[in-house]
Amino acid sequence: MDFGTSVLLILLFWLGTGSCAAEIDWTYSGQMGQPQWSEFFPDCGGSGQSPINMDSAQTKYEPRLAVVRPLGYSQHGNEPFTLSNNGHTVIMPLPNWMGIGGLPWQFSAVQLHLHWGNGGSVATGSEHTINGRSTAAELHIVHYNSELYENVSMAMTQRDGLAVLGILIEVGEETNQAYANIINYLSRIRHAGQKVTIPAFDIQTLLPKDLRSYYRYNGSLTTPPCYQSVLWTVFQETIKLSMTQLVKLETLLYTSEEGDSQPSVLQDNYRATQPLNQRVVLASFQHRGVKVYTAGEISAIVMGSLCGCVGLAVIIRFIVKTIRSKDMGKALKQDMALKTTAESGKPAEPAQSEP
Repeated sequence: MDFGTSVLLILLFWLGTGSCAAEIDWTYSGQMGQPQWSEFFPDCGGSGQSPINMDSAQTKYEPRLAVVRPLGYSQHGNEPFTLSNNGHTVIMPLPNWMGIGGLPWQFSAVQLHLHWGNGGSVATGSEHTINGRSTAAELHIVHYNSELYENVSMAMTQRDGLAVLGILIEVGEETNQAYANIINYLSRIRHAGQKVTIPAFDIQTLLPKDLRSYYRYNGSLTTPPCYQSVLWTVFQETIKLSMTQLVKLETLLYTSEEGDSQPSVLQDNYRATQPLNQRVVLASFQHRGVKVYTAGEISAIVMGSLCGCVGLAVIIRFIVKTIRSKDMGKALKQDMALKTTAESGKPAEPAQSEP
């Protein structure tokens, strides 16, 4: 599949013109908002939906998870990228020679896009949350399983079809030069349907430095049609944008086309967290303050506890036995005194209590 065909498939998918999404103009709020998605897109009401809250107390540490390896992210070549506003987000197709390693299959890049809030809070805008805490925005880099499927159209409906990297974004003090490659061109695609070519840049600079620490779970697309086909990797380390960059992201784009009499600012394009249900969230790292014991350590703790209980039982038995011995000695002395009195015919003197 050549690059042009790849881009066409990408745009068909994400603009919704290759499915029933073309006929249904879904939104994040209002009459076709999130509560109504499942009425028109049944998968949106499934039991394995995304995003989710990742509770560190409930995640399972899995040391066998491999480090995420970006493949070709830095080899962008001389061809420019295309940035567009599809009315739901800002999206940038990626050449399919890019991909990621460290997963069960080979995954080739499809596109990247962003989710953000409305400027009212720098802590609202991400889709995934960690321990109930959201961040200002979130970047998604989408890949399809090119080892098993010919293209993204075939892969996106299969449970093992897609893999998405999730990068949580916070507000920092300095301008993020990597993200400036995207944000500096938003003013050129303010209205839905507009696109602009931009200079190619190193996609890996959009990622956090720590690619070893992440959460992993099976989920779905976070927008209709919500296919439950995504292997999610959400990094623990966050990326920081300046406040100026975040304001541009939150205020420059419109959901409406140019010339619309009632333009609507593209904001709050994030989905609410979904129930985890019976899914397990894996963590490639150990959380701070959480001690993970080996089988040998657990056995030692159990044996130590049992020995302690046995020792305590022996001490209690000894104390009880000692008390009983003293009581029996006291009773024996009283019996002897009574017997002596009976033989002599004198009243018995009261027995002296032992100290």
